[in-house]
Amino acid sequence: MTRSWRAPAFWSQEKPDAIGALCTIALLPLAQAYGFIAARRMQQKGIEASVPILCVGNLVAGGAGKTPTALALAERLIAAGEKPWFLSRGYRSAAEHGAPLLVDIEKHNARDVGDEALLLARVAPTLVTADRVSAAKHAAAAGASVLILDDGLQNPALRKDWSLCVVDGETGIGNGRCLPAGPMRAPLDAQLVCVSAVLLLGEGVQGDAIAARAAHFNKPVMRGRLVIPADEAQRLKGARVYAFAGIGRPEKFFASLSDIGAKVVGAVSFPDHHFFTRDNIARLQRAAHEQGAPLVTTEKDYVRLKPAGAFIDPALPAPSAIPAEIELSDVTLFDDCVRQAIARARGGRLSA
Repeated sequence: MTRSWRAPAFWSQEKPDAIGALCTIALLPLAQAYGFIAARRMQQKGIEASVPILCVGNLVAGGAGKTPTALALAERLIAAGEKPWFLSRGYRSAAEHGAPLLVDIEKHNARDVGDEALLLARVAPTLVTADRVSAAKHAAAAGASVLILDDGLQNPALRKDWSLCVVDGETGIGNGRCLPAGPMRAPLDAQLVCVSAVLLLGEGVQGDAIAARAAHFNKPVMRGRLVIPADEAQRLKGARVYAFAGIGRPEKFFASLSDIGAKVVGAVSFPDHHFFTRDNIARLQRAAHEQGAPLVTTEKDYVRLKPAGAFIDPALPAPSAIPAEIELSDVTLFDDCVRQAIARARGGRLSA
């Protein structure tokens, strides 16, 4: 079962309060050991699949825009004539530790396969399991021309032909320390050595610092932003909305609504991967009703509402999903990097 999770405040603070500082100091030995092991693990070569493998991951635990980026990548590959399949771990879902499971969006819910997998399966076939090697073999045999790892940057099981690291431009890498003293999944340089390119989503000095470090390793740096589609933005402009979100950074969703001119009359945050209870939904619906506003959330949260659908009171504002998409600053650079990576991968397999 997926459990909800909220990052400690001191992870994002360069100068934490006294309690945060004590926590950081106490956890440093564990963080150093974790970082050392993670860095060594990332150096493993992994098994080469029969088709190219593209990975979309991030440097830290928590949301950075990874899944919307993976969706955008798949859409561009489909437009180019490829047949992409997604490989998702299905973190803490029922399918995580089983044989590869092909997601059926009509049959499965977030507890079965994970919330990200349900979103991915709308665009391309999606297999869920922690056994990435088995999933890769299954997808290739089923006709996939290219595989997309949603997350897995730090997982060495499969040899990646191209790895895109997604970074939130505003928060960057937080305090820069490894788990559990900070949000880093491995030391920064150890991760940058292993990536092919960096995508900064949004602006900020934290993201600029990562861009500068990536340039030191001669890694291409792309820029973009996570936006609400134009037609949806026009519909919501000037509208009153009551918003809720249980993602890595709920405040990012609330800010995106304000940015398009919506009037956010209420904003309720939940931990990442939170499964909503009857009481949660009842409170949200009543609050939205009192404000005379529609109840809105992210698509990732919306797919987690499915098991709780029976809790929704039809007489009160029902939750609706607000889509988001990646807007790239340089589409040509992105497409060229992907195309060249796939060509190199196929050329290498033919010559092997």
